[in-house]
Amino acid sequence: MTEGTAVQTPAPAAPRGRRGRRTVDVPDLVGRARDGDARAVARLISLVEDASPALREVAAALAPHTGTAQVLGLTGSPGVGKSTTTTALVRAFRAQGRRVGVLAVDPSSPFSGGALLGDRVRMQDHAGDSGVYIRSMASRGHLGGLAWATPQALRVLDAAGCDVVLVETVGVGQSELEIASLADTTLVLMAPGMGDGIQAAKAGILEVADLFVVNKADRDGAQQTVRDLRYMQSLGGRFDEPGHWRPPIVKTVAAREKDNGIDEVLEKIEAHREWLESSGEGHRRRTERAAREIEAIAVATLRERLGDVHGSAALSTLAEKVVAGETDPFSAADELVGQL
Repeated sequence: MTEGTAVQTPAPAAPRGRRGRRTVDVPDLVGRARDGDARAVARLISLVEDASPALREVAAALAPHTGTAQVLGLTGSPGVGKSTTTTALVRAFRAQGRRVGVLAVDPSSPFSGGALLGDRVRMQDHAGDSGVYIRSMASRGHLGGLAWATPQALRVLDAAGCDVVLVETVGVGQSELEIASLADTTLVLMAPGMGDGIQAAKAGILEVADLFVVNKADRDGAQQTVRDLRYMQSLGGRFDEPGHWRPPIVKTVAAREKDNGIDEVLEKIEAHREWLESSGEGHRRRTERAAREIEAIAVATLRERLGDVHGSAALSTLAEKVVAGETDPFSAADELVGQL
């Protein structure tokens, strides 16, 4: 961002049309976001989160300006230091002169639906930096450690000129595997003394990581955690296949300002970016990401249309037929889909 960046910046007031609804000038918002106006970025992300009727227009306006940001995912069990590591990475990227966006996905408030940790206290060091945009997003019950709106929010930050976007997941354990389908490079954080060596043995964790970060490495047991990871990698023969990326293991103490291991993390991230480009894996991942996004939008559209007919005579009639044994649920579903 070039100016005006803030944490959780409130959306600017917009003129209201009939029935009290806000009118949205999408071209103006996108133009201001492209110029680094943090309030415009905040407004666009709010439109995404609220599933605004203008969302399709927003997506179309953003599309020509996306595809350049490097997306990094940070995941791991609660307490491993994801926010501290994110803060350290932001500081390091800013030292390189790169613009950084952060999407911090937090648990939802059971009362408001908003992010419980929305103030991002641990990231306030960057609140006044015009080259950083930080946004908390509520998971709103969405499984996988991400908010459902995260992909479109990423597009907003990409189009707004962020060179790097860091996505920090909720931190709820193994349900966070979804981040691997969203990020170019996924960092799995672990810490000694938290049973993460056992977690590494469970299905999925080795598949997710492009880089393992053993944080809080000044604690006893850090080297044992590294050994556990190396042992688990030795059991996965695919890492030894020619041309395959073998996730490095880096020890960090992210809470320190100096000698914290973050420089090595950046080196490994850059090495992975180069491998993605040279191997063609980067293009494959982004294409797969777009396919998943299209599929998710299509499914959401079908659900919306199904909601329009829920309780209708057609659905009720089909349900009665299933109960009476006159048809089966699959045939009834096919008939219902044909009416959408």
